[in-house]
Amino acid sequence: MSSAPARLAQQLRLLSSTAKDMSASYTPRYVGAPNTLEHRVFIEKNGHVVSSFHDIPLFADQNNGIFNMIVEVPRWTNAKMEISKEEKFNPIKQDIKKGRLRFVRNCFPHHGYIWNYGAFPQTWEDPSHTHAETKARGDNDPLDVCEIGEQVGYVGQVKQVKVLGIMALLDEGETDWKVLVVDVLDPLAPKLNDIEDVERHLPGLIRATSEWFRIYKIPDGKPENVFAFSGEAKNKKYATEIVHECHEAWRRLITGESAAKTESYDLSIANVTLPNTPGYVNPSDPSVASVPRDSRLPPAPIDPSISKWFYISSAQV
Repeated sequence: MSSAPARLAQQLRLLSSTAKDMSASYTPRYVGAPNTLEHRVFIEKNGHVVSSFHDIPLFADQNNGIFNMIVEVPRWTNAKMEISKEEKFNPIKQDIKKGRLRFVRNCFPHHGYIWNYGAFPQTWEDPSHTHAETKARGDNDPLDVCEIGEQVGYVGQVKQVKVLGIMALLDEGETDWKVLVVDVLDPLAPKLNDIEDVERHLPGLIRATSEWFRIYKIPDGKPENVFAFSGEAKNKKYATEIVHECHEAWRRLITGESAAKTESYDLSIANVTLPNTPGYVNPSDPSVASVPRDSRLPPAPIDPSISKWFYISSAQV
């Protein structure tokens, strides 16, 4: 009979192989120049565009608790990229406010986003549902994810991750969950299995994460954000339950079972892999082929002020 360490090593090799195969099957399609209003990042599989919201499965390996995560914002960058819920096939685009592209400010000592930031596909925070503990409705987005591994990702990357914990931001009266995860291929992944492991092996990261979300809007003239649970990071079990709840909310949305109407929340449910759903589009449909081809244009210049550091008096450094 093999020893426990040998079995663990074998399991890790299998997970690594699965993760590499899954990552390789999805590639980004870059349309338009970064830092422009026209820029979009579609995700494709085998050369065909899929919906980043609906077509990429949430579970990479459900039996082993491995999830697919879509990277919207690579660590250390400032452009506020996000899955477009409204546009067909849900490309990733830069958020816009008052006609201008949005960038997060650098709040000392942080530079840009301090993790690979993104979302879980096939999840939805239902705005018609009030969470029993946060007492706030969902924010109408896929679940936000902070991946804390050492590799800097890229926009449109599909990572295989395991859940470690969760925090609940209360953003303008809505519940905005932030799931803490680690890439299964990260060197520390075998040692990170629950929220207490994060503090043990990455001391200060949870505190920095709380601070980042609390202060990042202050340079734009907004007040500090607040958290549910007094800013506490809940454990893996709690986080996994939230992920499953939001997956079920997405399932009801995509099948038309939800009381929430896609028109009311400005959502596109177009997809190419779920034939029994109202939003299904046959992959041979001209609208799929009409998505612009990859252009790989160089980034447009950005205002130098994006690199400025802001010193927040209430920041606990």
